[in-house]
Amino acid sequence: MQQAAFIPLVAIVGPTASGKTSLGVAIAKRYNGEVVSADSMQIYTGMQIATAKPDAIQRQGILHHMMDFLDPQETYSVAQYAQRARNVICDIYKRGKLPVLVGGTGLYVHALLNHLEFAPGGEDPALRRELFARLEREGMDSLLLELAQFDPDSAERLAQTKNAKRIIRAIEIFKTTGITMTQHVARSMKNPSPYRDVRIGLTFRDRGKLYDRIDRRVDQMLEQGLLKEAEYILSQPCGKTARMAIGYKELKPYFDGVCTLQDATEKLKRETRKYAKRQLTWFKKDQSIRWIETDVCKNEEEVARTACSYIEQSGILQ
Repeated sequence: MQQAAFIPLVAIVGPTASGKTSLGVAIAKRYNGEVVSADSMQIYTGMQIATAKPDAIQRQGILHHMMDFLDPQETYSVAQYAQRARNVICDIYKRGKLPVLVGGTGLYVHALLNHLEFAPGGEDPALRRELFARLEREGMDSLLLELAQFDPDSAERLAQTKNAKRIIRAIEIFKTTGITMTQHVARSMKNPSPYRDVRIGLTFRDRGKLYDRIDRRVDQMLEQGLLKEAEYILSQPCGKTARMAIGYKELKPYFDGVCTLQDATEKLKRETRKYAKRQLTWFKKDQSIRWIETDVCKNEEEVARTACSYIEQSGILQ
């Protein structure tokens, strides 16, 4: 790979169960690359099945970074992710390999590819605990109404993602710094990105086929031992981020004896489908993403060929 002013990077994004992992591996094998995960839950150790973390067979000898390095008790911010991922990507490039970013956590992808700079400060643990307590008592809508009073843009955006942690963070930042999250993001985007990237998104022309894949994946997770993993994680003093991973909280009523396993499984499938819809809503806003309708392609090989054609047309490897 030739020296360039910017680091070439391929990003594979899209909803859960769309085939990002296998495409990321195929791209890495084709272009001598290594995978960098952009998944907010795959960073945690011990959370293998619920997060669909690829095993050694699925990785096919390709190095995967930004996985399995944090105890579930720890919290991890998007700022911490972006800084560590930047260092990893720089190291991959220096070793003559292509960084392949793969994941569905839209905020992580956005912060990294758009080179957001996060100002220090804005931390108030006592206020954060108070806001989480309010979330439990009053629900998310109450916090969104408060946020809308001083930062309507963030409130509108976060109402779509249903990310309670980010809502609380937006309120915390304003109350401790006097600067809204919207203003903070605008300031953070002043520096240009160090990457020359091509962004490839996986989607489905027939949304029902994606939802069928999600349902089958949940069934497979249960066969692989999700119940045992969920019971263990829920019994540990995990941080709020890890505990909120889809695949654990939906099964808690079953462990508590207040619903059947079938009911808990159906809720898990339903919540995963909703999450996939939110992911698509987020990524569809990025006009630079080149989409592949995977259900229109004959097989994974055709998906990979289409992605390779996008990469080569982009000129990032020159």
